[in-house]
Amino acid sequence: MILDFRYHIVTLVAVFLALGIGIIIGSALMGNDAIVNQQREITDRLEAQLQEIRTENQAVQSKLNEMEVDITIQQQFEKQVLPALVEGKLVDQTIAIIETNNYGLRDNLLNTLETAGAKVSSITTILNGLNMGNDKDEIVTNLGLDNGEKEDVIKQLSKALAEGIASGEKQVVLNTLSQAGMIKSVGEYGMPLDAVIVVGGSTDKSLVRTNIIDELIINYFLEHDIPVYGVEESNIAYSYMKEYQKFNISTVDNIETVPGQLALVYAMAGRHGHYGEKSTANRLLPTLDNLGVVNGNEL
Repeated sequence: MILDFRYHIVTLVAVFLALGIGIIIGSALMGNDAIVNQQREITDRLEAQLQEIRTENQAVQSKLNEMEVDITIQQQFEKQVLPALVEGKLVDQTIAIIETNNYGLRDNLLNTLETAGAKVSSITTILNGLNMGNDKDEIVTNLGLDNGEKEDVIKQLSKALAEGIASGEKQVVLNTLSQAGMIKSVGEYGMPLDAVIVVGGSTDKSLVRTNIIDELIINYFLEHDIPVYGVEESNIAYSYMKEYQKFNISTVDNIETVPGQLALVYAMAGRHGHYGEKSTANRLLPTLDNLGVVNGNEL
């Protein structure tokens, strides 16, 4: 809206200049006072319009300032209330986090999980969609995979990666992919897991590979009776929520926000559903009442 006002102001200034030139030329050539008076009347009307636009612009700016203050207060409130709402909800749960696109995991999500009592045993970040470049044949040979089309090899890598995260028995896969710059890995692998959080969504269409990465990973853990929770940020260009929901897992589409992190914790504590702001969500938040007992702990 402010841009519209600026556009109108620039337009009016241009009109003023044109009128000024017109007045000068008209006076010099015609010598007609009527033309000059007419030009001045038009100028007066334009000045009044310009003043009206200035007044409206000031009102809009004032409203925006008020909204910014309200948003700041709301954010401060959310940050102060969140710890009290999640504290102890995930005590004794060991969690692995897998990022299938490397737009960055926010520290506040890790802080929220820690406050809830969970232990994040490992964080694995898949880089560039497991793109092997010219190293495909070498990777296939080193890992003893079936050679074939790139997509088939990536499927094998995705499953092997999930197995390595869960059991620790595929350490050679983790090491090989790390050395090839295809993943980043932090933490301890092979620990018994209570849940896995898959962070998806993409800002790059060429990296949307849910059918050969995300789905293979999710399916592996579900087959081994390890709950999976699919999340993404609200502002990503390509959402994975529909693909994740095919597996009947809980999803959160605004994980960078306080409501999103609250929804994730409650989903992991038993309030299963699809939460967030997008059309794929059923509601913003789960019911925030007493959840009873999770892992033997009173909530």
